[in-house]
Amino acid sequence: MIPMPTATLSRSGTTAAVIVTHRRVELLRASLEQVVGQTHPVDWVIVVDNGCEEAVRDLVAELAGERAVYLASRTNLGGAGGFAYGFLTALALGADAVWCADDDGRPADEHVLALLFDVAERHRLHEVSPVVCNIDDPGRLAFPLRQGLTWKRRRDELEGEFLPGIASLFNGALISAQAMEIIGVPDYRLFIRGDEVEYHRRLVRSGLAFGTALSTAYLHPDGSDEFKPILGGRMHTQYPDNESKRYFTYRNRGYVMSQPGMRKLLPQEYARFSWFFLVQRRDPAGFREWLRLHRQGRNERFTRPS
Repeated sequence: MIPMPTATLSRSGTTAAVIVTHRRVELLRASLEQVVGQTHPVDWVIVVDNGCEEAVRDLVAELAGERAVYLASRTNLGGAGGFAYGFLTALALGADAVWCADDDGRPADEHVLALLFDVAERHRLHEVSPVVCNIDDPGRLAFPLRQGLTWKRRRDELEGEFLPGIASLFNGALISAQAMEIIGVPDYRLFIRGDEVEYHRRLVRSGLAFGTALSTAYLHPDGSDEFKPILGGRMHTQYPDNESKRYFTYRNRGYVMSQPGMRKLLPQEYARFSWFFLVQRRDPAGFREWLRLHRQGRNERFTRPS
């Protein structure tokens, strides 16, 4: 039997914040201001700039000072590649933990990181996430969350202080460096959409301890409109609001659903999307496109739309 790692998250170690951005410097400022002002300070502030903008470099230097690590990329690596680049940089610097953020979301307040470490130490976790709430209405969840047999859309509907085995990646997630020895870094091929689901799949299969702390939050633009209720709200399916997002979402879902640990959900996947497109939307063309992209992902054809 292979022994599991014993070094869980600890506030006594070093922490690198990793933020991925792409041409949203004003939004990035709001995120950075919260990250650099945490009561439990981070040791490095790593910003991966997929837009390679001088304004971003200057902002990082202004707010993070000596802790700033600015990584310019002339290639847009997407969220998946950007976090992979940032995570590897954090590991190379010797960080014991990595705290994730992005440019359009931010920690809810200056205590988020400290509270994440509190929960991680209490439950001996290798990864812990905050609740992800709507940035315009923090009482609502940015994405619907299933607890038990029901889907929750408000923060006050969640029960308890900790949800084991549930995590939103990469919105405010805190991950130990030792966990990355087992689960690796995000898959650049996925670019955007589904990279966090695939990373979560690896986390589940690793056997590492992880979950969501209900005592703290990360604020993010609302994404719940993408998740369309079917069968009277007993199930949901995903329909992004533009063609590009749908392309990456459905292609990457095809890949993720074909991986070990996810294949048992394939019958449900086909049933849900068949019902959504053919019965609820009466959109056979949409279903054929979903089927084509899903098959492309299953066959690992990671081309991008021209």
